[in-house]
Amino acid sequence: MSIMTDLTRMWLTRSVRPFLFQKEYDQLLPFEACEELGLYVHIPFCKSICNFCPYCKVPYSEELCDHYVDALLGEIRLTGSQAKKQKRVTSLYFGGGTPALAADRMKEIIGTIGEYFEITEGIGAELHPDNVTVPVLQTLRDAGVTRISIGVQSFGKKFQKLLGRKPVDAAVLKEVLREVPFETVSMDLIFALPGQTFEDLKEDMDTAFANGANHMAVYPFIDFTFTSSPVSAMPRKEKRRLLDAVTAYCEKQGYTRSSIWTFSSEKHAGYSSMTRDHFLGFGCSAATLLKDQFKINTFSVPAYIERIEQKCLPTSLTLRFTRRQRMVYYLFWTAYSTKVSSRDFERFFGVPLGKMYGLELAAAKLLGFVTEQDGDYRMTPKGAFYYHYYENFYTLSYIDRMWGLMQKEAFPEGMKL
Repeated sequence: MSIMTDLTRMWLTRSVRPFLFQKEYDQLLPFEACEELGLYVHIPFCKSICNFCPYCKVPYSEELCDHYVDALLGEIRLTGSQAKKQKRVTSLYFGGGTPALAADRMKEIIGTIGEYFEITEGIGAELHPDNVTVPVLQTLRDAGVTRISIGVQSFGKKFQKLLGRKPVDAAVLKEVLREVPFETVSMDLIFALPGQTFEDLKEDMDTAFANGANHMAVYPFIDFTFTSSPVSAMPRKEKRRLLDAVTAYCEKQGYTRSSIWTFSSEKHAGYSSMTRDHFLGFGCSAATLLKDQFKINTFSVPAYIERIEQKCLPTSLTLRFTRRQRMVYYLFWTAYSTKVSSRDFERFFGVPLGKMYGLELAAAKLLGFVTEQDGDYRMTPKGAFYYHYYENFYTLSYIDRMWGLMQKEAFPEGMKL
């Protein structure tokens, strides 16, 4: 797997230089000049730990959660106070873990962020199905949350059992969501589980939209090496048939596709913390992407709190991009939305997309991966599958290795990818 990603990286960056993550960071971050800046906040606590989940999480304790939120507010102030005036940002997303476990302090967190940042497109928060209660949703809405994403994974009892989760009562979700409505209600579903058929997924998708969702994310199951999940990944050919069937069904239903794996039944509904030109991340494991650097915070809650108490940013590793590396990163995550704009690329880098990657784009058109109109390149269903296929290699070659290391060491010496 690493051979494929290494060769792709060398070809697209026109260099043998790896992505070099080092144990260093800038205390002052040049985010004021960044356009299309998003914000992300990580709350790493869970009542129970799912064995398939790769994200940074620890068992919930009220005392530790409060201590962590105090430190989180400190990090927000450390970074936000660097701006000369309030910075306009696109959005704010809370992920985890289970952000709703800090629901009672969400208003305080959002208020502190509001001292330094003006949020223009809304606030989103991830929820475990157990958190979908009237008191929790009302608390979140009163704090300013406008979008929620519920980690259903599947409504099917056999798949919930496979994932070590308890069944989800769709009727309960519907009743609560009717009482406390949000602009976007997204539900996460997992596909490519062993034995899963299109009929299983169709039932999950129909159930989601019939019970309060106006947006859904159909994510592929990825067997990270550092998780303890006994579930095996689905073979490639079966996975492609399943993804193609999901795509065709959603198109037939008239759903809007906003990314490789997300569809909405209402055009205004959207939920994505990833598709931003730049973003600032706060909290354990949160990443920050700026024009010339990518940095990721420590995964250790005690180390995170200690750093903040020392009035230092909790950065664990930093990547300083070469120009070509930044272009590859930009294209990879922009393509996640299924569209790459030549105009946006040139605005961002000051050079035509065709000049930098004309050969690759011509090949992608010839192979039927993309179509092009007026400088916009859009993925075909075939292209979307192969993006997903390569993204799986990327995840296991890069993200799996990095997160696996950072869950063992709070501040590793470095890493070459």
